[in-house]
Amino acid sequence: MRFAAVLILLALPLAAQQTADDAAQQLLAANAQLGAAEGADDQITALTQTVQAYETGLIVMRQSLREITARETAVATDLAARRDEIAGLLMVLASIGQSPQPVMLANPEGPVGALRAGMMIADLTPALRDDVARLQRELDALRDLRDRRIAAADMLREGLDFAQTARAALGRAISERQDVPRRFVEDPAQTAQRVATAQTLAALASDLAGLSMPEGATLAPAADLPLPVAGIIRTGTRDRPGITIAAAPRALVTSPVRATLLFRGPLLDYGNVIILEPAQDVLFVIAGMAEAFGQPGEIIEAGAPLGLMGGDVGMDDANSGHNQAIDAGQTTQPLYLEVRGGQGPVNPDAWFALE
Repeated sequence: MRFAAVLILLALPLAAQQTADDAAQQLLAANAQLGAAEGADDQITALTQTVQAYETGLIVMRQSLREITARETAVATDLAARRDEIAGLLMVLASIGQSPQPVMLANPEGPVGALRAGMMIADLTPALRDDVARLQRELDALRDLRDRRIAAADMLREGLDFAQTARAALGRAISERQDVPRRFVEDPAQTAQRVATAQTLAALASDLAGLSMPEGATLAPAADLPLPVAGIIRTGTRDRPGITIAAAPRALVTSPVRATLLFRGPLLDYGNVIILEPAQDVLFVIAGMAEAFGQPGEIIEAGAPLGLMGGDVGMDDANSGHNQAIDAGQTTQPLYLEVRGGQGPVNPDAWFALE
């Protein structure tokens, strides 16, 4: 991981250097914390930060790769146009230089015209020489850009592999943890019955409301809670009054706030669903993950991992070296987020920073 962080930093254009440095520092800090972690809880925290640091670094790397590719294309296009122009001029000069002296002197305007033409050629030659030198410098720059693009694509592939390794380790650490704080222990048969009888997500949420939170526990809307995952936000519909978030493939989903996990499992066509209760009469419904972590009754801390998005994190285009699905912020299924208060949905704007 330390080696990958340094390579990510070296591969970036100057415009992204500061951001790249921040991303590399995150990677190094997460790596150091991971190495120092002893208990399962510490390891989960370190792995969570490691995955998030990799996701930040990969975003920077993809942006860098786009910049390098755009620069390479612009330089190549300019060189192609100028190469034809300069090649034509050089051909004219070569043909003039190879012409016999009598032909050169046979100017329609006589000796004065021939002299004037010779002076114009003498003036043009240094300019052409300068153009050829500039062309050579641009050719060298193009080669450098191509080398950097290839190197950046390799770094992106390596970073994707490391991120996948960290995600897998995080899943194992969560499954192996013990002594997790709980408010209650859910009966698996009762959970299965709830899922079997739930006709809608709202019906399941209503059935679970108030299951664990003690009287008097409140959480006022803050309007600045972080979203469970970063991505492109779209408003809901009448059937699904929450919001959807088109996130990067395999992005880590985290808890916005300390809460009790009331439900985790697949439901209807929502994919994996997690229902959190941060306060009495308040529910956060989070659905659409490919993998979900945790058990009903657990107390989930703010920022704790809840699951992973689906999608393919492979390289879409080996030549350009970036994942178009990630660039577009699209996964196989977006994350669905709904806030419920009492028995009905609540505008998520009152709780989450949506801009």
